[in-house]
Amino acid sequence: MTARFAPIASILSLLTVVLGLAVASVPAAAATMGDDGLHKEDWFAITFRDIAEDIQAANQAGKRLAIVFEQRGCIYCRKMHEELLADPEVAGYIKANFMVVQYNMFGDEEVTDLDGESLTEKTAVRKWGYVFTPTVVFLPETAPAGKTVAQAAVATMPGSFGKGTFLDMFRWVREKGYETDEHFQKYHARMIEQRRKASGKSN
Repeated sequence: MTARFAPIASILSLLTVVLGLAVASVPAAAATMGDDGLHKEDWFAITFRDIAEDIQAANQAGKRLAIVFEQRGCIYCRKMHEELLADPEVAGYIKANFMVVQYNMFGDEEVTDLDGESLTEKTAVRKWGYVFTPTVVFLPETAPAGKTVAQAAVATMPGSFGKGTFLDMFRWVREKGYETDEHFQKYHARMIEQRRKASGKSN
């Protein structure tokens, strides 16, 4: 390269570095907010909230049904959307393996429980005994007769956790860990150790 072009090359290199830093420093986009005040994902399923029908639809798609309960102004719900569900690994796994339906803890949309009772979202939540948001409830592959959602659930995750815990719960359900003798906490500990070994980190 001749001397006359050296300054230009230096300037272009500097601009590349500056632009790269600027892009890296841009914060993650805020989650889309719905009219009900809940954060939204465009891959959440929109259904009639008939739990038995939703279990069947998920099963036909080769997935499992998960219900997520949220409420307006919930900072932990926002964290779940902006930190966990915005992570490509987390979102990719859930989208590939689960049909997720969002419920408003204080909503008035009609819900049909597995036992056939028709309720609103808020009365259903009281019936099922869920009090935290977000809470993710995992349903079985087939709808059991005469049970409520709370009775039929194979696992429940109350609160927003770190990525590893959050994703491991979805994996544990997908792998039917609840049918084995390996409790989720033991499964989670095993997954943590596997990730440590894979990353080359010691205990």
